[in-house]
Amino acid sequence: MKGNKKWLKFFIIFFLIVSSIYLGSTCYLGYDLYKSATEKTNIAEKITEIKANENFVSIENIPKDFLDAIVAIEDHRFYKHAGIDFISVGRALMTNVISDGTVSGGSTITQQLSKNMFFSFEKKYTRKVAEAIVALKLENKLSKKEILELYVNIIYFGNGNYGIKEASNNYFDVEPKDLTMEQSIIIAGLPQAPSTYKISGENEKTKARIQEVIDALITANYITKDKGDIISNNINNILEY
Repeated sequence: MKGNKKWLKFFIIFFLIVSSIYLGSTCYLGYDLYKSATEKTNIAEKITEIKANENFVSIENIPKDFLDAIVAIEDHRFYKHAGIDFISVGRALMTNVISDGTVSGGSTITQQLSKNMFFSFEKKYTRKVAEAIVALKLENKLSKKEILELYVNIIYFGNGNYGIKEASNNYFDVEPKDLTMEQSIIIAGLPQAPSTYKISGENEKTKARIQEVIDALITANYITKDKGDIISNNINNILEY
């Protein structure tokens, strides 16, 4: 019995040492990645570069319905956290460990913005650390409104469309400010898997994603359940199913 306790103690100490070494090296490499990524073009210069794009749309010209839908489905605690949502991170880590160890999930809108600004989409913990550092700096430098504005102007909406202007123009032939609520909800669901969700043609995954956005809006109290049902019916008439 004493021998078993001794081995258990040894195992716990060994596990803690190995975990500490791994965590320390990951943080170090992540910081090094952050430094190298921002060395040539710093955060302020990158922001200026994004805003200089001819397709950049100021947040005043983007419907609130669209912004609400993006926040509800991508990061419903966006206005409460400081760049990193530790609740989502913890949940994602547990899911990753239980499943296949995939490095995914838990990213806030600010983290997604930092990834799109500086990093590849390679799923590594070092990249997640670097992404988190940039996210914290963005939150310290910008308002939530400014972060959201940059985000919707840089993310990929599928079919070669980067940013809300290209998505609005090419999917619905309108400017962002003229998007209807139904159109806003459809587009807001695309960034999670832009190569999977299709706006035209029979696509059950797209239908399910649209309903997820509507449900997220209801849960976040942006719309009522009755309003969500009406929107769902309207969207079925918009899409070419």
